[in-house]
Amino acid sequence: MITPHGHDLDARARRLLRTLISQYLADGEPVGSRTLSRSSGLDVSPATIRNIMADLEDAGLVASPHTSAGRVPTPRGLRLFVDSLIELQPLAQDDIDRLQRELPPGPSTTLNLLGSASALLSAMTHFAGVVTVPRQVDFPLRHIDFVPLPDAQVLVILVFSDNQVQNRIVQLAKPLHSSELEQAANYLNSQFVGLRVDDIRAHLLAELREAGSELNRLLSSTMELATASFAPQAGGNDMLVSGQTNLMAYSELANLQRLRELFDAFQQKNELLQLMEVCARAPGVQLFIGEESGFTALDGCSVVTASYGAQGRVLGAVGVIGPTRMAYERVIPVVQATAGLLSDALNRAAMAS
Repeated sequence: MITPHGHDLDARARRLLRTLISQYLADGEPVGSRTLSRSSGLDVSPATIRNIMADLEDAGLVASPHTSAGRVPTPRGLRLFVDSLIELQPLAQDDIDRLQRELPPGPSTTLNLLGSASALLSAMTHFAGVVTVPRQVDFPLRHIDFVPLPDAQVLVILVFSDNQVQNRIVQLAKPLHSSELEQAANYLNSQFVGLRVDDIRAHLLAELREAGSELNRLLSSTMELATASFAPQAGGNDMLVSGQTNLMAYSELANLQRLRELFDAFQQKNELLQLMEVCARAPGVQLFIGEESGFTALDGCSVVTASYGAQGRVLGAVGVIGPTRMAYERVIPVVQATAGLLSDALNRAAMAS
């Protein structure tokens, strides 16, 4: 990511740049010298302001979009603003109350909770709300059950600590009787409840190695069944997106070709998921402005994310995608607070299970 620090800008230039960007973010129009002279509170002549603006343009921090005398910030200028000129607003109590009210820690599944977070972010910012869905196997196992099917197949019912239920069908070498399946389920529930699938798999491999060739028939059947039940499954992470159509309201994104590319990116998800997974692994708020994301479809957009998790484990990232002209001083705290409250709700659900 480009992160100019602007240490070489003097106080006047920084103040004018902050004023210009704040004005532009508020109304979306190029900002002229006369407006800057009135709004900045600096006692300098219009000529001096024009000279400073010319220097900022040479530095790649502002640009003149057309023949008007006004200027707009570039993505590089916005980056400097966010990194060192912005004054983040504490989240209003009304916003905090709304988040707490609409992200309940009740008995709902993780998927429902994540869907609420995505929709809530979209509603509060009027952008697209995005949240990555953790793999189900990242949650501890609460219960396992087996149902016999024809042709030596077994339906495996896995219930996880977040109330999600996952069904798998496994093929055995030979059929098992209902009583054997019940014994196997009792054994696995007594040994492995509270562990994640990856940990269960490691325990099973260790037990198989220790037991060697002396496995009796029942233990051998249980191990075959367990190994098949907890085998890695194809399919990576997923992502929930809410409010994509909000983006059609912003004139800077309203070009038909741009919207098509953006909506394709939401539909395909792969590139966005890559970006969100990078964000999930990084601490704190992550922000990509324009081309910083590395994905052409997001060139006119900013992405603001924060990671969430439970029990000391990062599970994913939550955030918003909107035009580069967004009220960063409000959007960043909203995303931050949502990630924190989502983590709190998941932690409470984990403790209750």
